[in-house]
Amino acid sequence: MTPKKKSVGVIPVGDVPENTLQVIADHITGRFKLAAEILPALEQPGYAFDERRLQYNAGMIIEAMEAMPFGNHDKVIGVLSQDLFIPIFTHVFGEARQGGKCGLVSLFRLMKNPDGSTPPDSLLNKRAVKVALHELGHLLDLLHCEHKKCLMHFSGGVDELDDMSLELCEYCTVYLQDKLR
Repeated sequence: MTPKKKSVGVIPVGDVPENTLQVIADHITGRFKLAAEILPALEQPGYAFDERRLQYNAGMIIEAMEAMPFGNHDKVIGVLSQDLFIPIFTHVFGEARQGGKCGLVSLFRLMKNPDGSTPPDSLLNKRAVKVALHELGHLLDLLHCEHKKCLMHFSGGVDELDDMSLELCEYCTVYLQDKLR
């Protein structure tokens, strides 16, 4: 019997540009060779809003998503426009649990350049794709990589994210291929 091909759901959480979702889904298919489907939107996660920080708790959103049925999708990437945090960082571009089922991408800080200007849609989408593929890498059990250009390298600012490649280094590529067998 042939193992079933893995499938990834891309789900808007609240109001998210449709073209960003499509670009993310296309890159999941093109770069990771996984089927990707855009799913119906979830409501904005008011339950995860932290009034002290004026941000949304990524862990709470992931826990809620992991309790939801997503049909035949092995992994799910939620995309939202709200600012995310985890308790040990002031903000995160995305979050996923190592080997988990659900990850998140926040467009909030991707929508501003270091100089405060607004990036063109093409740059916003490229940033969102990098974060989505990075978080999907974690869901597929890839760790952070020391190679600065590798997609799995940690980036704390949009300037670092912009410098990062859409490619995995040779080591992460081999590890991913092993995980997808």
